Amino acid sequence: MKLRFLRFGLALFVATALLAPHAIAADLTDIGFIDQAQVGSLPAFVDANRKLAQFKQGLDAQFAARIKAAKSDSERQTISLEFQQKFNDRQQELVGPIFARAQLAIANVSATKKLSIVVDKRIIVYGGVDITKDVIGLLQGGQAIAQPSATPPPSEIGFVDQSAIDNLPKVQKANADFQKFVNDTQKVYQQRFAAAKDDAAKKAVAADYDKVIKAKQKEMVQPVLDGLKAANASIAQKKNLLLIIDQGDVVYGGTNITQDVQNELGK
Repeated sequence: MKLRFLRFGLALFVATALLAPHAIAADLTDIGFIDQAQVGSLPAFVDANRKLAQFKQGLDAQFAARIKAAKSDSERQTISLEFQQKFNDRQQELVGPIFARAQLAIANVSATKKLSIVVDKRIIVYGGVDITKDVIGLLQGGQAIAQPSATPPPSEIGFVDQSAIDNLPKVQKANADFQKFVNDTQKVYQQRFAAAKDDAAKKAVAADYDKVIKAKQKEMVQPVLDGLKAANASIAQKKNLLLIIDQGDVVYGGTNITQDVQNELGK
């Protein structure tokens, strides 16, 4: 039997329904969704990604040789940044134009259907307008895609850039302090675990460790989570938002409240 140490991240993902379900259902006609996996399986994307993978394979070999010959950490860091930039440039060259065309197609279809936001299909359980076939039809048409006739109307769906929230000093400090506690506590309990005479004793040590970690998480992390929840609720009420989701799930449109949340948490 091994002692399993729990890991807790400070991921402040928000997906909070702020009004009753019937209020959300009433506005589903202006919410679209798209199957990005299906769009990504189109021949143009597949071919571009195949070429990018081949380029990366050669780049990895060059990188390994350069890193092996590097004489200092500073030189290794410089090499890493250099090769990352080479990969990014090639990715932009191969995938960038196709991605831009897809974004234009999504914007065009959204404008035609008067959608205020388009999200990824994987977060949809019920309702919404599926625009996958419309977008694929435009992409496969071969003709130039016109700029949308209008910008997205104001959306009652808000979104937050989680990476920006995670980088706030208050969040980083809570995360760092909690992780330090976990690391220090692990050392103590590893010794206790090693000294335990039988499985029952080891199980008791593991249970006590879990209890200590969870209690400290509640003490150090929960206040930040509560603060984020309160900030989102306050901003949602001010902006009349029905829902707040993570930016990673938004494909087009929506109301960006990241700066509002940063300002609220920074008070």
